[in-house]
Amino acid sequence: MEFLPLEDDADESQARGNSGRIPRLPPFSPILDLHFYAAAVPAVLLLGVSKSGFGAGFGSLAVPLMAMAVTVPEAAAILMPVLLLMDLLGIAAFRRDFDRQLLMFLIPCGLAGTLIGTLLFRLLSPHTVAGIVGVFTLLFLAQRLLLPPRPGAAPPSRIVGGVLTTISGFTSFIAHAGGPPVNAYVIPIKLTPVVFTATMAYFFFILNLSKWAPYAWLGLLDWRHLATSLVLLPLAPLGVWAGVRIARRISAVWFYRMLYLGMLLTGLKLVWDGFIA
Repeated sequence: MEFLPLEDDADESQARGNSGRIPRLPPFSPILDLHFYAAAVPAVLLLGVSKSGFGAGFGSLAVPLMAMAVTVPEAAAILMPVLLLMDLLGIAAFRRDFDRQLLMFLIPCGLAGTLIGTLLFRLLSPHTVAGIVGVFTLLFLAQRLLLPPRPGAAPPSRIVGGVLTTISGFTSFIAHAGGPPVNAYVIPIKLTPVVFTATMAYFFFILNLSKWAPYAWLGLLDWRHLATSLVLLPLAPLGVWAGVRIARRISAVWFYRMLYLGMLLTGLKLVWDGFIA
């Protein structure tokens, strides 16, 4: 949280003003711009669905959508408490369905990406990172459509998976857009929809939890962002509830078709924001 410093003694009487008190904290008031909520409400709902029903394909659109009204760092900071609640709801819904062995491989690589993101945050533009993520997302989709894997073909190697998951941790830290890179490794493994969703829920819970201290250190968390998060928080259970119901009822074929569609929309939006807009 960001606290205002005390005034110097020489300016104390002026700072007190008519109230007789020195302000110590910024006002705990949310963003009131309706244009912001027109973008934020669908973004949070999509994020909730992605947390429990469609992997991370749609969730990567949340920050780009909110970035139509606020900066990317502001959008990322506002979404932090919302992500925490959604992650908790997601892992509670799928607490026995995750792939433990795969998760133990993904987590260290993802945390390495978080560390890289922390160190490079002030050097790289979030828009540039978003554009790069979009390009890789579209390339992956093109490869899947034009050069589909042969029946019985092996999934990507562990080395490739480690690199993609580290990139996922990095892009997740910068703009909560970690879904496409890790999907490029996990989707070819062909998990069932429930196992895929559960594994991704646990992976991103650990990843998002690891961001709190770096975000505070970088000065991205403040009272206005927290107040805005609290306004959006009631939408989190609604999105997760819808996602859980869809994930447990949709067939594997349609699940991956919708996931590819989400990644296509994400890739196009991120490329537009990063290199064209």
